[in-house]
Amino acid sequence: MSSLTYDLTLAGLSVGAAAALTGIGLIVTYRATGVLNFAHGAIAMLCAYLLRQLAVVWEVPLWAAAALVLLVVAPGFGLALERWVFRPLAVSGNDPARTLVASIGVFVLLVGAAALLWGTGAQEDAPRLLPGEPWGQLAVACAIGVAVWAVTRWTRFGGELRAVVDNRPLAVLGGIDADRVAAAGWAFGTFTAGLTGVLLAPYVRLDPYGLPLLVMEVVAVAVAAGMRRLGVAVGAALAIGVAQSQLTRLHPRGWAEPLVQAVGANLFVVALLIAALALPGVGGKGALPTAVTRRTRAAPREAWLVAGVLFLLPLGFAGSDLRTSIQVPALALILLSLVLVTGRAGQLALGQSAFAGLGALFATLLATGHFPGLPQLPGLPALLVAVLMVAPLGLLTAAPAIRRHGLALALATFAVGVGVSRFVFAQPYATSGLTPPRPAGFDDDRLFYILELALLAGALTVVAGLRRGRVGRALTAVRDHEAGASAAGVGVPALKVAVFVVGAGLAALGGGLLTFGLHSFDPSAYDPVRGLLWFAAVVVLGADSPFAALLGAGLLVGLDAGARGGVAALAIGVLAVLVGRGFNVRAWSRGGGRLTGRGSAARERLAFQAPAAPQAPAAIEQAFQAPAAFKAPAAIEQRGPGQSPVTWERTTATRPAPATLTATHLTVTYGPHPALQDASIRLPSGGITAIVGPNGAGKSTLFHCLAGTVRPDTGRVRLGPRDVTRLPAHTRTRLGIARTFQQLVVFPSLTVAENIRIGAEQGRVRDPAATERMTRLFGLRGEQETRGLPTGTLRRVELARALAGDPHVLLLDEPTAGLDPAEVAALARLLRALAADGVAVLVVEHDLDLVAELADTVHVMAAGRIVGSGAPDSVLDRTPEPS
Repeated sequence: MSSLTYDLTLAGLSVGAAAALTGIGLIVTYRATGVLNFAHGAIAMLCAYLLRQLAVVWEVPLWAAAALVLLVVAPGFGLALERWVFRPLAVSGNDPARTLVASIGVFVLLVGAAALLWGTGAQEDAPRLLPGEPWGQLAVACAIGVAVWAVTRWTRFGGELRAVVDNRPLAVLGGIDADRVAAAGWAFGTFTAGLTGVLLAPYVRLDPYGLPLLVMEVVAVAVAAGMRRLGVAVGAALAIGVAQSQLTRLHPRGWAEPLVQAVGANLFVVALLIAALALPGVGGKGALPTAVTRRTRAAPREAWLVAGVLFLLPLGFAGSDLRTSIQVPALALILLSLVLVTGRAGQLALGQSAFAGLGALFATLLATGHFPGLPQLPGLPALLVAVLMVAPLGLLTAAPAIRRHGLALALATFAVGVGVSRFVFAQPYATSGLTPPRPAGFDDDRLFYILELALLAGALTVVAGLRRGRVGRALTAVRDHEAGASAAGVGVPALKVAVFVVGAGLAALGGGLLTFGLHSFDPSAYDPVRGLLWFAAVVVLGADSPFAALLGAGLLVGLDAGARGGVAALAIGVLAVLVGRGFNVRAWSRGGGRLTGRGSAARERLAFQAPAAPQAPAAIEQAFQAPAAFKAPAAIEQRGPGQSPVTWERTTATRPAPATLTATHLTVTYGPHPALQDASIRLPSGGITAIVGPNGAGKSTLFHCLAGTVRPDTGRVRLGPRDVTRLPAHTRTRLGIARTFQQLVVFPSLTVAENIRIGAEQGRVRDPAATERMTRLFGLRGEQETRGLPTGTLRRVELARALAGDPHVLLLDEPTAGLDPAEVAALARLLRALAADGVAVLVVEHDLDLVAELADTVHVMAAGRIVGSGAPDSVLDRTPEPS
């Protein structure tokens, strides 16, 4: 082996060993607590700073300083995080999105604290804990990996750890001290973070921004290992480290040279992009914490007036004060893009800084005539073209957003932001001191500030308009429950793409204005760490409110301009940690901070039970018996003694020919296990069909094939003559196939009427009057918030939403769950009326008495097959009770 190859291999092993330690720490923390610790890099940075402070500044012996930092401070910090930040989240269910917000809050807090204590400049004198040869670091990484593997595999603690992650409440019932297990996981995770930081600090820039980002780039090795397999993480880290080091030998000529050099210096970033975008996602589905994203009342007019006055005040400033104020409207536009993407659509987008930076870079290159293949443009046209160029790049994050949720989406968007930062902003052409001119006629700071205010006002008008109307309700539905929104007819993929594209355009506009305002392009202003700070600020101040963008921009610019750098990050970090734990900053600021979440829910329930709004089952009875504009066929009136008549109003005066839903030879296999085998079923118009069978029989799989949420491996689904097998759920809803869910799906951020209006706007027939008819038919109060309503009432809301679009076919999954006998009887009468009106009704139900009374045809399923079909009397007598 040549000397150069040997030296490069040693250097790669050194980097790979540090990356392996990061992977081990992230995996152990994730397996012990279920938390993907975004603060891992910040903890590494803090420990590196502390070691330098002790050993270099205070001249404490290195061995003593290292022992104090690694064996006391780092584990102690992990124990504190577990006890005061993440244990309350674990007890309340460990929602992935809430833990994400909390860990980002810790990250931002530590970055701000480090900037405040040690400044933002890089330190070059970090002490070296181990010799320059990589063998010591490699031995440490392997020893720790083997020890962790042995403990998790062969000890009782390892079994307890797996049990806590799989099901914490069940583990506690089994006698396991879940808090002790989680505390041990956090202590070990922060120990490895500290060790990573002190090992890396002598070889990289030790500053509050660079080291945390460098450590978070190597999260790829943990994701590649599925957040479980330590050996895979260590092997991947060492392999990537060596490959990255060896790539520095390549020096191709021509166009490939900068690309190869960029890849060679950032192979861990390439691995992060592949792991985040191509490999299976980590974590589960999750939206932002409810306290953050629930639709809030619009800011009062007085607050907007105060904001308007404050934003106009800089017109009276001069000099440096006015130059600082110029940054506020531009940053507000960037934060407004987060309000749209994160607050309105509920997408955990951590890469908006990339689009802001691209907008700034493209506008600068266009205005200075350096954009390849395009002529030099004046300031405003350059800004407009830059926005139009960046907006479609929102597809970079929209593509993973279509199929990923929660932590997986957050990691994917973060990876995109890191990739843009490393492969675009860190390249020479982006850091060569570009100085863009201001748009013609706006050279004066005051005039340019007026231009920014005008553009900000226009953007606020657009975003505020999305809060209202059909698009606003659809966005809220997507944020609250994507599957439910799709079932209601909302085109979720297209809406997500549109939101990310518009959000990228807004961020690009803000970035371009920021660069023009400061007369320079600074790549560090758009690095991923800054993006995490912006994300945290929007979440803290109200992700659903455009007003939060104004407030956040003012706070971020004002705090850092009026105090030492890092104050803004420190303040936002503290608040983000509190919000992650469920603390509602806006409610507290209005004087409502004394109530816990349970207390607030109780207050809402008491408000909903006011005497003026009866919600008893009698309300349904009265609605079903009330005179209506269109009565059901006379056959419905003749149902036997003692049964009151049911009325049903059609959405349209002339109903088109009813359609029959037919499925033939459906097969669905999950791995080696068949869930559905050669199943065929026909749902005739005007008939009620029921599916019964024990748990695991395949009922839900067949139901989902009909609804469009599962695509069968073989077989066909037809609505009338049309093949709908490959059509998604929202398209089937618009064709007339409506459904409800076994696990109740109602959009809690919308009122009762808005929930129903979603179905009326997105269903087969769009009829504005349908909402009022449905609320009257089901005895509902349209102005009520759905949050806190009883289950039976919410079942009525869900069914009303499904019927508001006048479907041909109605698919009901356990529709009587949570209903009392009177409500069940009323539901049965309604279903008979629907069938008599030509609707094809399918009921998956465990109540065999109801099935016997209601259904025309019953299909019995077992082991993924339909094993019996026929009239209820002939089939149910031979069917055992479902388990």
